[in-house]
Amino acid sequence: MVADETSLRASAVRLHPTIAVVDLALVRDDGLGVVRRLHARCPDLKLIVLSHHDEASACQATLEAGANAFVLKRAIATDLLPAIEAVLAGRVSISPDVHQTVKSRKENKNTRTDNS
Repeated sequence: MVADETSLRASAVRLHPTIAVVDLALVRDDGLGVVRRLHARCPDLKLIVLSHHDEASACQATLEAGANAFVLKRAIATDLLPAIEAVLAGRVSISPDVHQTVKSRKENKNTRTDNS
């Protein structure tokens, strides 16, 4: 377990883990920026992000930054293991509470693009 971006990045480079679970609300760093920079530095590292934000925009921004999974902190007990399994199988995982909202936003964006 690490507490800041510098330690996280150093551990990722030294240990070459398959998965890292990152709290979006890192105390000393910008969690979304950490995800973006870690993904750029270690593109093969699967990133599972924990967040208390259940808004679709937070989830979408996290996935766009390079995360492979978005898990709500309040649902860790039920959603973390399935997220790990999904990411290891090459799929994106989103906590069910926000999944439908994200899916709807993406479909609406694609519809607007198709109609343009």
